[in-house]
Amino acid sequence: MIESTSRRLAFGRIGGTLAFVATAAGVAEPSLAAQAGSSAAGALSRLAQQLKLAPRRRQFKSVPFMVTRSEDWDEQAARLLLGYADRSKQVWENTDLGAAWPNLMREALNGEVFAHSNPEFLQVGAMHGLAHLALFSDDAWTHYRLSELAGPTFASNTLIREKLGASTADDLQDVAGFYGPDNDNIVSLQKRGAVFVACHDSIYAIARKLQQAAGADTELAETPTGEIAADLTNRLVPDCVLVPSVVAFLVELQKAGFTYVKGS
Repeated sequence: MIESTSRRLAFGRIGGTLAFVATAAGVAEPSLAAQAGSSAAGALSRLAQQLKLAPRRRQFKSVPFMVTRSEDWDEQAARLLLGYADRSKQVWENTDLGAAWPNLMREALNGEVFAHSNPEFLQVGAMHGLAHLALFSDDAWTHYRLSELAGPTFASNTLIREKLGASTADDLQDVAGFYGPDNDNIVSLQKRGAVFVACHDSIYAIARKLQQAAGADTELAETPTGEIAADLTNRLVPDCVLVPSVVAFLVELQKAGFTYVKGS
């Protein structure tokens, strides 16, 4: 248990030295899984390595309303998630940006790893609706003034901010430390092995909302919706897994054995 837990605390740094293998077309070499699977680490660490190697296409010029081609989403990374064989895995459907899902995901992770002795526990955050705004980078929030969609509670994307000074080396019992409620955020959850799933359908819907809010005589209103959605996709935070539709992918995750939780 001590060895496995220590490995989990550190695995957020695993991908730092791995080479990203992809062609200009965004197609990974066929040996990705074999390369990542050669590690002697546990199942969650192997998944982290595989996801680091899996391609993420983020140079879109335009995207369709409905995704039908595998090259328009992170199919390989999604299949890695679906293929995770450990018995401890959970998916959170998060739709409300201001709801308690970051806190609840952290609590579930703490309980599974440290109380129930499941260091290979995989947690997936399936994001859609306005909660999807949490998966856009700071430059996306600035460029598209996403705070106007997010509401008065979010002047910026605080959900991708770790608490200053927090570290995985913090005492587990330190309420103000890395594992406590003051450090509820996407980045810290990712460091601990959580994977966040981005939704193409939600991105396209957000692009349409931005156009409607901009007014008829603005440059944004005159830009094709597919181009705005493409630019938003290119500005997703690192390590997300883009799928065509989160509500459809929830079906696939549950078929693969993930326990479903509504994070609101």
